[in-house]
Amino acid sequence: MVNIDTVYQRVIAIANKEQRGYITPLEYNLLANQASIATFEQYFYDRNKLADTPGNSTEYSDADKLLDEKIAIFSLNDIQVGNGTALPGDIYRLGAVYYRENVEQWASNSATVNLNDARNYEAKLISAKDWATIQNAPLLRPTNKRPIYIRDNDNTIRVFGSNNTQLVPFMQGGTLVPVIFCNYIAQPVRVEWGYDVVGEKALFNGNLNRTTHFPHHPSEETELVIKILELAGVTIEDQGIVQYGNTKEQQLAAQQKS
Repeated sequence: MVNIDTVYQRVIAIANKEQRGYITPLEYNLLANQASIATFEQYFYDRNKLADTPGNSTEYSDADKLLDEKIAIFSLNDIQVGNGTALPGDIYRLGAVYYRENVEQWASNSATVNLNDARNYEAKLISAKDWATIQNAPLLRPTNKRPIYIRDNDNTIRVFGSNNTQLVPFMQGGTLVPVIFCNYIAQPVRVEWGYDVVGEKALFNGNLNRTTHFPHHPSEETELVIKILELAGVTIEDQGIVQYGNTKEQQLAAQQKS
């Protein structure tokens, strides 16, 4: 986590150093969220760049491991897919989708579900066009142990198993038992610098009902300050701040690559 007030104070201090302009709290919150998203999305471009680059043997300075730590903050695993079809609303990138078969479920309809006996089978993504062919080809049809799924849009999927049957939750002893789960990368939460106006001046209110901090890795504090400054320079029409932000970002990028 990165404290949003710490970033705010640094941004304001640099922007106001030479009385170049004032960034209102409302503007700051808008810019902070834009910077948060830009920083988050950069992880995946960096991941592609580092894919073919070997790491180093130094435990605390391996860029690849650090990037994994940054992404892991947003990784969610073993999440139920609502009704077997509805993906989580905060999904950014979908990982594995899998069907959870319970041994006791198939042994007896009256058996109590024991999640310790559950077996997970990862589903393979196919297109709706391929599904039209596969369901009529005996050797290619899915099974419960070799399921497939179709992603209809950003928020819904359909998972199929044996006999081309769509796999959905079932009732067991009056309880709905989920059978479809997924792993995914969540979008960053919306950050908010909470404040109260006292004597016509905005004062920070750190109450968690008013303030939401950056969810990013602590190492991203400087990156967030720089990105917000770049955006702020455009907002208050100060090329000096834009240039400052660009220069610092280039220096930081060079330092990270060295």
